[in-house]
Amino acid sequence: MDAERRRNPVLAADDELRFERLLPAGEPADAAQIVEAFGLWERPARAPARPRVMLNMVATADGRSTLGGRSGALGGAADRALFHSLRSAVDAVLVGAGTVRTERYGRIIADGAQRELRRRRALSEEPLACIVSKRLALDADIPLLAEPAARVAILTASTASLPATRAQVDYVRAERDGVLDLRAGLATLAQRFSVRTLLCEGGPHLACQLLADGLMDELFLTLSPKLAGGEREGEPALRILAGDELRPPAQLELLAVLRSGSQLFLRYRVLGA
Repeated sequence: MDAERRRNPVLAADDELRFERLLPAGEPADAAQIVEAFGLWERPARAPARPRVMLNMVATADGRSTLGGRSGALGGAADRALFHSLRSAVDAVLVGAGTVRTERYGRIIADGAQRELRRRRALSEEPLACIVSKRLALDADIPLLAEPAARVAILTASTASLPATRAQVDYVRAERDGVLDLRAGLATLAQRFSVRTLLCEGGPHLACQLLADGLMDELFLTLSPKLAGGEREGEPALRILAGDELRPPAQLELLAVLRSGSQLFLRYRVLGA
């Protein structure tokens, strides 16, 4: 691989990937330095009632959040670097069951150097993997559930349990009127698992529900330099939010803008959360 990197300047450039800091202005930095400056792992003086929730999503210039049903084709090397660096700085990662199945989620932190970095930040070696699931329709062969080192918390309104898995699985059962009470579930993550910072990676229905319930604090949005089209009458293309219209729309405050090539990386605060 080293010889291949020497022959291929694109691969070599990935080793020294830098983001231009447009807002606030600053010197170019790599993904680790960008996230270091965010200080996401710093603990508040008083334990909050619920975790600080950040959504990390990617979309094409015309608003698509997936291609061929998956998000991986939208990003590039810079997006992947920032994706993994954000994971390295939070207490937990939250994702919907559909996204876990579609994206075939595996171990949250696979890199040993990243796990060591988390130890230095006084964090657990890996974030708690939190899955929102209505029906517990999760196959045991999903890589995350087949990983013995994985710590998984399933947020559900169901009283059922999964068949035995190799991962360590706990349940956060929070039911109200027959559906999952997300606010109560997040409060349990804070109280029972000491989750202070929570990174949501989708899908769009879960992201919309968090916003509708006033549970989202920040948005990290990668704008992919692609136009995908694909919307048909009665079958809209999936965007970063899916579900009922938000009334009123959520208001955002722009905090940061980064650029790598033709990709833009935006950080927003959700106002009123």
